[in-house]
Amino acid sequence: MSKKILVVAGDGIGPEIVAEAMKVLDVLQSDGTLELSVENALIGGAAYDAAGDPLPQQTLDAAKASDAVLLGAVGGPQWESLPIAKRPEKGLLGLRAELGLFANLRPAILYPQLADASTLKPEIVSGLDILIVRELTGGIYFGQPRGVETLPSGERRGVNTLVYTESEVERICRVAFDIAMKRGKRVCSVDKANVLECTEMWREVAIRTVADYPEIELTHMYVDNAAMQLVRAPKQFDVMVTTNMFGDILSDCAAMLTGSIGMLPSASLNAAGQGMYEPIHGSAPDIAGRGVANPLATILSVAMMLRYSLDAPAAAERIEAAVSRVLDQGLRTADIMSAGMRQVGSSEMGDAVVAAL
Repeated sequence: MSKKILVVAGDGIGPEIVAEAMKVLDVLQSDGTLELSVENALIGGAAYDAAGDPLPQQTLDAAKASDAVLLGAVGGPQWESLPIAKRPEKGLLGLRAELGLFANLRPAILYPQLADASTLKPEIVSGLDILIVRELTGGIYFGQPRGVETLPSGERRGVNTLVYTESEVERICRVAFDIAMKRGKRVCSVDKANVLECTEMWREVAIRTVADYPEIELTHMYVDNAAMQLVRAPKQFDVMVTTNMFGDILSDCAAMLTGSIGMLPSASLNAAGQGMYEPIHGSAPDIAGRGVANPLATILSVAMMLRYSLDAPAAAERIEAAVSRVLDQGLRTADIMSAGMRQVGSSEMGDAVVAAL
């Protein structure tokens, strides 16, 4: 049965890295592994330039009708002066909210070939395999009230609200616990319960929910300590579950343990298994158009899409194995370059993965 995917390349390096990921999907379609219907649409700054809206209704409708969405990246300095509601990032946040993509899965896996690319000592990061489960549609990024107001004194005051319901916390904890059951059965819930009442409730709900998972070892850690521990001893973690903002920050911190943010994919899932898949790096406008961006995170995002939304785990494993073989061959983009390796650009890296497939 044919599956439908929507491709939204976005801004900056988005179109370049998505083009390489599509080469990989084309191989899997041409050899009969997959049967896909592919549609393209605009999001972010590109959508604003074309339609005056970072999330046009046409894009939203196509996303809702798809089995999965493959996203490149959004944003760039040319749109930073726009009103907040029209900025590229609002298109991404809006798509997550409209699709109900509440569970963001961000793996931090160190390929053994890249141990020297990490800024940490190899013995600290060798064998690293962490999964951060980030709540994606609640918290301070979506809470109301929000905005900037002018006080009677003439001084401006900015307001953002951290808010979660018990049901929102429970469902993201269940995602983390279910995944941990297939891994090391250890979950660390990250909060700031000592000063934030909202996350004190988060901890209470996590403790209540884990009672349904007697095999799971649940621990708790304040977010500031978690950031330190990720750098000090990252292999103590298996699955981490946390709020929207804390997950945003910690996953980027964890990314650098692996050598480059350009290596890490992500999945954002709703209750029905529909998902959006994207590299966790940004649009990198400083290198856009130069053909040097690392496409491997986007290619690995395709693997996650096959595993979680398209019911093709064997194809996902083929892609991941192909990426590993390419790294064995010594091919590196600039962000993961090290002595003795051969530096390549985006297209050559994509072609190498295709050849390995």
